[in-house]
Amino acid sequence: MQIVRHLVKENTLSDPNLVPDKDVAYYISEKGKGWVCEVDGLVVGFSIIDLMERSVWALFVDPEFAEKGIGKELHRLMIDWYFEQTTDTVVLGTSPGTRAERFYNFQGWTPIGSYANGETKFEMHYEDWLRFR
Repeated sequence: MQIVRHLVKENTLSDPNLVPDKDVAYYISEKGKGWVCEVDGLVVGFSIIDLMERSVWALFVDPEFAEKGIGKELHRLMIDWYFEQTTDTVVLGTSPGTRAERFYNFQGWTPIGSYANGETKFEMHYEDWLRFR
């Protein structure tokens, strides 16, 4: 998953050491849940949702596998699982003007402003999920 995270061209990390493996394991095993997509035994995409903080923590696809429906399916699995656990609104942030920002708009997310770091803040309500399922 870390390899995929470092291959992306948008929403890149300024320092790869900011997200160590132990943080990824913590989010998957204690704070929420994660999913991966494999092609020929290689991880080409993943998503992680944080149930405790009610936020999407990660959704990334290897650029070589972009535009093949992998992100959409990872998103569907993640959001379906989330709203099967709770009806609480979920949020996420992504860089403005990116394909990711357009993707979230198409998936039923509502932009509600910006975070202090400049990322666009999105939210999805339980009712939005029901409409877009």
